[in-house]
Amino acid sequence: MLTVKEIMTRDVCTVHEHTDLKELAALFVEHNYKTLPVVDSAGKLVGIVSQTDLIEQDKPLHIPTVISLFDWVIYLESPKVFSEEVRKVSARKVGEICAREVVTCTPETTVEELATLMVEHKIHLLPVLEGEHLVGVVARFDIIRSVGR
Repeated sequence: MLTVKEIMTRDVCTVHEHTDLKELAALFVEHNYKTLPVVDSAGKLVGIVSQTDLIEQDKPLHIPTVISLFDWVIYLESPKVFSEEVRKVSARKVGEICAREVVTCTPETTVEELATLMVEHKIHLLPVLEGEHLVGVVARFDIIRSVGR
């Protein structure tokens, strides 16, 4: 049975939480990356950032609808969601826009299990971890390429 360690990319470009968004954009353009792992100085995975995370900064900010009743202000939408949108729109560093909850796999994960994870979570790239440390990434294209072997 084919496993992730047989098809993964080991030489991975990563970014850090303090990486400037302009530098991130340049990496996306220069290397045609769509998603990059975010690691700390020890190589521990702390998140993942995608082109979508970056372009969300340019979308218009939706001001939540409120009702004022006497001296009360009642939000019809979650103020927490609005706060998160403001944080992302005003971000300047990768750590402010990256996703912290990341679906991962191990080198021993089978390709069938990998495919299931990708389909169920609608993701195109999974970081490969040994313990907490990033050892590679595997993309949908890696699965497709393995079919041709």
